[in-house]
Amino acid sequence: MNRLLTLSALLLLPTALAQKTVTVGSKIDTEGALLCQITKQALERGGFKVNDKCSTGATNVVRKALLQGEIDLYPEYTGSAIYLLTEAGQKIDPKVSRDAVKAYTTVKALDLKVNKVVWLSRAPANNTWAVAVPSKLAQANNLKTMADFARYVNSGKPVKLAASQEFVDRDDALKAFEKAYGFKLSPAQLVIVPGGNTTQTETAAAQGTSGVNAAMAYGTDGAIGALGLVALSDPKGAVAVYQPALTVRQSVAQKYPDIAKIMNPIFAKLDAGTLAQLNGRIAVGGESAAAVAKSWLAKR
Repeated sequence: MNRLLTLSALLLLPTALAQKTVTVGSKIDTEGALLCQITKQALERGGFKVNDKCSTGATNVVRKALLQGEIDLYPEYTGSAIYLLTEAGQKIDPKVSRDAVKAYTTVKALDLKVNKVVWLSRAPANNTWAVAVPSKLAQANNLKTMADFARYVNSGKPVKLAASQEFVDRDDALKAFEKAYGFKLSPAQLVIVPGGNTTQTETAAAQGTSGVNAAMAYGTDGAIGALGLVALSDPKGAVAVYQPALTVRQSVAQKYPDIAKIMNPIFAKLDAGTLAQLNGRIAVGGESAAAVAKSWLAKR
């Protein structure tokens, strides 16, 4: 009898394991790929089978994939979520997006209520929008803040910004900088690159490609210093706080509570310095996101 019970248990084991399966996706930038690989590998280490759909697409693409059930979870940012919820008709005070705690608690509650999306614990890093310029240009024109950049633009000096269409179009990105600091870039002063890969925009600014001397950047980019660029500060807090957290469809989070148990302690260790260093290994060092994630997780 015991042997029969043991055999039955063994026969059921593959089915049980097959049920513990999730699909992870991400945005297509460097940090999106990194966070996706960290999530994938950590969950695999925790006994999950993970279907890899990392670098799913731009924000609207990966978000749609989550809501439609094409993926089960992906790393999102509080600032992006506020924008998405606002675009979908939810009324949120714009000031909320610039307060780390309020931004997180607001999107956590509202996304669950409206979209049945669960937000796990946020990382302490703030990967907000930024504009980076070559250090030589910054030194020659005393560019330290976005106010200085506005003065530079309004003086009529040459400027060409490499950025994604999303950065240009969204009210909480370039438009927010323009409104807060009083400048306006014309279409001729913009070079639009596909996706949201800041390594591409920053490399263009560093090399002066097609006259580019400014780049869309993120707060935790590892390539900024390595490429000889400086990120201009935002003293007016024009743009939102962007803290990363895993977003999970509610049905999946309820089915697999282990996801939160595994991932929350890991995201708690992802501060700005850590993310910048890991992103730099990918963007500048040429390592794959999978390899960087593996080596970092090995020490956790």
